[in-house]
Amino acid sequence: MCGIAGIVNLAAAPPPGEVLMRRMLSQLRHRGPDQFGIYVDRDVALGNARLSIIDLAGGQQPISNEDGTLWIVYNGEVFNHPELRVELESRGHRLVTCTDTEVIIHLFEEYGPECLSRLNGQFAFALWDSNRRSLFLARDRLGIRPLFYTQASGRLLFASEIKALFADPAVSRELDPAGVGQAFNFWAPMAPQTSFMGVRELPAGCYLEIQDTTPRLQSYWSLEFNPAPNANADEVIEAFRELLVDSTRIRLRADVPVGAYLSGGLDSAVIASVVKRLGVSQLDTFSISFSDPQFDESEHQLRMAEYLGTEHQVVHATCADIGRVFPEVVWHVETPLMRTAPAPMFLLSQLVRGRGYKVVLTGEGADEFLGGYDIFKEAMIRQFWARQPESRIRPRLLGQIYPDITRLAAMGPAYLEAFFGTGLRETEAPDYSHQVRWRNNRRTFRLFSEDFRSDAEPATSDPCKRFAQGFSTWGLLERAQYLEASIFMTGYLLAAQGDRVAMAHSVEGRYPFLDHRLVELCTRLPSKFKLRGLREKWLLRQVAKDWLPESIGNRRKRPYRAPIHYSFRDGPETGYVRDLLSPGTIQSVGVFKPKAVEHMSAKLHAGKPLGETDDMALVGVLSTQLLHRRFISDFHPLDALDEKDDIKVVDRSTLQSPHGVRRPARSFGASEQGPHGAINQNRK
Repeated sequence: MCGIAGIVNLAAAPPPGEVLMRRMLSQLRHRGPDQFGIYVDRDVALGNARLSIIDLAGGQQPISNEDGTLWIVYNGEVFNHPELRVELESRGHRLVTCTDTEVIIHLFEEYGPECLSRLNGQFAFALWDSNRRSLFLARDRLGIRPLFYTQASGRLLFASEIKALFADPAVSRELDPAGVGQAFNFWAPMAPQTSFMGVRELPAGCYLEIQDTTPRLQSYWSLEFNPAPNANADEVIEAFRELLVDSTRIRLRADVPVGAYLSGGLDSAVIASVVKRLGVSQLDTFSISFSDPQFDESEHQLRMAEYLGTEHQVVHATCADIGRVFPEVVWHVETPLMRTAPAPMFLLSQLVRGRGYKVVLTGEGADEFLGGYDIFKEAMIRQFWARQPESRIRPRLLGQIYPDITRLAAMGPAYLEAFFGTGLRETEAPDYSHQVRWRNNRRTFRLFSEDFRSDAEPATSDPCKRFAQGFSTWGLLERAQYLEASIFMTGYLLAAQGDRVAMAHSVEGRYPFLDHRLVELCTRLPSKFKLRGLREKWLLRQVAKDWLPESIGNRRKRPYRAPIHYSFRDGPETGYVRDLLSPGTIQSVGVFKPKAVEHMSAKLHAGKPLGETDDMALVGVLSTQLLHRRFISDFHPLDALDEKDDIKVVDRSTLQSPHGVRRPARSFGASEQGPHGAINQNRK
């Protein structure tokens, strides 16, 4: 895993050069602290901050093809790279490293953009064709790895994180009400939207090609549900088992040790069990514990670790810890948050890195594609209730699916009917499954200032209009799965709770359940293989019968959550909370109404309980205020890379330009003339 950055001229301009690239890469040091690489010529600069996992000695980027006409910087892993290497070599390609990075560039030579369909992995990369003077940016199918871009001063800039774009003083820094509003409503901006004006995110399953100054965005893969009604159960179970084992096997490919997360639930337990069954004798597992029993699952984590015989490590996340690290979490996620759940994950990745690990396997994806979430059950119950709206028995089923939200469960049948009954009969509405959640989330908009709210609300009015062509023809469960996977999973779970907080400590997460072969199998399954009554993940439970103790295999899904308002009450390391929520600071930022925030803040500091919506509003306001402070009013980029860093520089800016002008190379150390221009290397 790595971080990448780049600059390409869209109009006649001086060469981008490496000075700015060094500033951009320094903002990504946490993503790749091992090595750095820069490519420059008259129209482009590419950069890479490397976390070395494959070919530790020979994989420093940028990497080129044989004749130096194609150059790549890359963030990610292609897990089927050994098989692709054999194919490429049989076609006459000569590869000089053992990296998956080099495989991509030769695959692009062979197939062009079609190469993306052959990659099994999680990636974002930039490929420069010096002959065609074109830049090719691509992101994996499900958006596991991030990539952002913007335009400024006649150039397009891109990077793995927005903070690297802001290292260029020409890039303006301003919150975008549309993106902030989407974060409050859907828990994440919907790509290409971000929380910053003018900054765009390359959507999952897409590539961006820039040639002749014109960026062209193209989708190469989309999530589609086409259930086969007559699927045979035994055949499906066997096919799923084989794919899950293989997807886990290839995700163990690394030249460094690989660990695994154990949440205490079914999904991560299955992955850890498969790893052990693949013959890995020594497996270190990692988990989070909480002092509050309504969040803690350590009993189940320890039971599973003992069953598998793993070396188990635990980080104990207190409320004080969550409050302490929250500003750093916001710095890394670069968007408003509606939950504190990323903070314990930030602490967990810190533990993983402290134990010497760069790679962990996790169970993300099983809930989305195998019907694991309560929101799927909620949608099915509401549809069942809608057939007899007058019934007082049917809505009581809702009380069975949210036992972890104690305040909701305690409200009783009348409250549940009123809460979940709005829009009950609109079963054909595209967003029927998510209407209740999104309506509840939208209550937080009352805190926005009038001007900000008027700009934010339109961006949340019709979230389904951009989705797959056949979306409206799918069944209720399939539509719900699509919304959950494309909005919540990609935008929030894999980003704020995944890549961003793991890579904050240079840790790469790998997701066997998100192997595109498994995903595509799940999208062809009828709902009975996912939900049976109110029993989630039927297929996975059948596959895991022989792999897990019954107490884990039959355990009910419990959502991962973390304490919220308790984490922000007055303490030695949460003084920033009073400051950021003070009327003067709220007024100066201009996003929220001072009086509305003051009322919420008073309840917090008086020790009064906050309900679910107030908790969400508190985190949203606080994270937005932090976002403004860290990125707008008080932005301090890190110092540029210097001679102490291990940097490979490929400088082709001295080659003949189209206008016959030879531009001098900038040297940052002892240089060596290579076949494709000056190669400057600074070693520690």
